Amino acid sequence: MKTWFITGTSTGLGKVLTEKLLAKGDKVIATVRTKNALEDLRTMYPDTLLVSILDVTNVDQIKKVVDKAFSDAGTIDVIVNNAGYGLFCSVEEATDEQIDHQIRTNIIGSVQVIRAALPHLRTQGQGKILQLSSAGGQTTYPNFSYYHLTKWAVEGFCETIAQELSPFNIDVTIVEPGAHSTSFGSNLQTAPIIEDYDKTPAGDVRRAIESNTFPINNDVDISIQAIIHYIDTDQQSLRLTLGGDAYRDIRASLVSRLEALDAQKEIALASEIKS
Repeated sequence: MKTWFITGTSTGLGKVLTEKLLAKGDKVIATVRTKNALEDLRTMYPDTLLVSILDVTNVDQIKKVVDKAFSDAGTIDVIVNNAGYGLFCSVEEATDEQIDHQIRTNIIGSVQVIRAALPHLRTQGQGKILQLSSAGGQTTYPNFSYYHLTKWAVEGFCETIAQELSPFNIDVTIVEPGAHSTSFGSNLQTAPIIEDYDKTPAGDVRRAIESNTFPINNDVDISIQAIIHYIDTDQQSLRLTLGGDAYRDIRASLVSRLEALDAQKEIALASEIKS
């Protein structure tokens, strides 16, 4: 039996993960933003579910909640940074406030949860950090520029700290789901439309989302079981890709980037000082 600390469990992947962990007998410290969330699970699992109120944009609250979680649990085996959302608009359409909140939620919130947990993980001598990113942490789609900003930033951060934390027996894994039929789409934040973007790729993606023709072909339950199996079998990988679209899109992006890099090989090596 393992103990998990999971942010953003009211809906979506976070809630499904919480449900499946509790059903298999693990303990979960789940954070939500509203006090009435997860009432059904609290009733079903009074001894193995602890729910804490947490707004990941509040740094002081993050530290208090994480400290209390370790105090109550003793040992926490897995930290899951899942809280986040998508800002869906073209680059000009977002307000300054929307951009700031997207960054504070998706980047700063994730960073500060990890920072709050690390002293405890180092003291206990082990731990795993699962950072929920997205296929959009290695690919890009029009109308998601600020969402991609946060996911690419978080992936770079996690890839770096994975090197820093491995001597402490703390593993970091970036989870990259594709499109799943969760509440992610309904939680997208939007902005007033600038008509000039209507006949651009940004407009095409917006219409696909609004008309529900954006393809979603991944099974939530299978992906969540893959996460649980990954932890239960003590696998260690920097990234965990979930979904056929995620695999195909990430692979295509990496191939394209390698081709572009190789095309510049002569230019790049020309400036190298020969010893």
